[in-house]
Amino acid sequence: MDTRSIVYIALFAALTAALGLFPPLTVPGIGVPITAQTLGVMLAGSLAGARRGALAMVLFIALVAVGLPLLAGGRGGIGIFFGPTGGFAVAFPVAAFVIGALLAKAPRAGLVHSFLAIALGGIVTVYAIGIPWLSVAAGLPLGKAFIGSMAFVPGDLIKAVLAVLITRGVRRALPAL
Repeated sequence: MDTRSIVYIALFAALTAALGLFPPLTVPGIGVPITAQTLGVMLAGSLAGARRGALAMVLFIALVAVGLPLLAGGRGGIGIFFGPTGGFAVAFPVAAFVIGALLAKAPRAGLVHSFLAIALGGIVTVYAIGIPWLSVAAGLPLGKAFIGSMAFVPGDLIKAVLAVLITRGVRRALPAL
């Protein structure tokens, strides 16, 4: 692995950890917090690419697993992955990979295509893994877990828009990226 890849992986893992410093807002009834960290996942996939973005998120969740308090609210440890939010965290590498892969198919994509790629990878993929996990871990019917998770969609859509704007700005400023 080249030095540039190692730097990108470490950078996006650190960015995702830093986004955990924003205080989480917990949705009553389901116990899953609204955090800024999925923005880090979206940026990792859109700026670092599928492979490096996914590896950055693997590094991030590995650091969480060994006990570093990197998740929003200062949470960390292997137990996180067995709780209601575990599926959402486990989905981070998959989501970053999906975003990077979709954007690689059209490197000069317009705003709409970029938004759809980031939303599909950063929202749909995370929910597709996180909601069933939430249902099992919290003992909720899948429908109730799904409906409860819809409270997060407006914030996630805002994060997807921010990720598109940030990605386009960074790519304009650093075309070699």
